Amino acid sequence: MEAREPYYAVIFTSRLTDNIEGYAEIAEQMNELAKQEPGYIDFESARDEIGISISYWESLEAIANWKANTEHLFAQEKGIMDFYSYYKVRICLVEREYDFYR
Repeated sequence: MEAREPYYAVIFTSRLTDNIEGYAEIAEQMNELAKQEPGYIDFESARDEIGISISYWESLEAIANWKANTEHLFAQEKGIMDFYSYYKVRICLVEREYDFYR
């Protein structure tokens, strides 16, 4: 990810239920759809006991537009009804970043 400070990070932390049939497909669809949204920067995700997904955005307006996307609203509802036993969303301003690569 190329530095564009400041920008925003949406941190989505979740635990899945046992009913995850179709989850991976919807998650991939949402990832591809988000990439088409104005203001989208990047996405990172890891899942073990809990899942942590972070999407990066240029503005709060871009985040609000993504949250209101019709297909994303459907996926959010499906997640609440079937996939998640818990989730939390945090929206953070990233003022600085740095990297290390070996």
